[in-house]
Amino acid sequence: MEIKEGLLYSTDHEWIQVEGNIAAVGITAFAQEQLGEIVFVELPTIDEEVKQEDTFGTVESVKAASDIIAPVSGKIIEVNETLEDSPEIMNDNPYGAWIAKIELSDAGQLDGLMDAAAYAEFIK
Repeated sequence: MEIKEGLLYSTDHEWIQVEGNIAAVGITAFAQEQLGEIVFVELPTIDEEVKQEDTFGTVESVKAASDIIAPVSGKIIEVNETLEDSPEIMNDNPYGAWIAKIELSDAGQLDGLMDAAAYAEFIK
């Protein structure tokens, strides 16, 4: 199972790629494997304000549904609309299928997230 270097990870199994003050968020390969074949993604609303630890979407598979938890606080500035029609792309490449982009309101929250090595230990 892949754990991609250069990303940050939450204890809720979301990954974050930060560029400036924008964080792209998706689910990890571990989360995808636990869920099984993903068949539906409920995306957040653009301009929605989210707080760290809030639910801001849902991923559904053939066997379960799982909330998407905001790893950071901020405003949703973009959603990956491709997932509405093709949620299955998350099955093949969870790190290539971001769900939403969040404009950070507190960059200090990034310090509480894990790097790839820490996440690998966390999921053991």
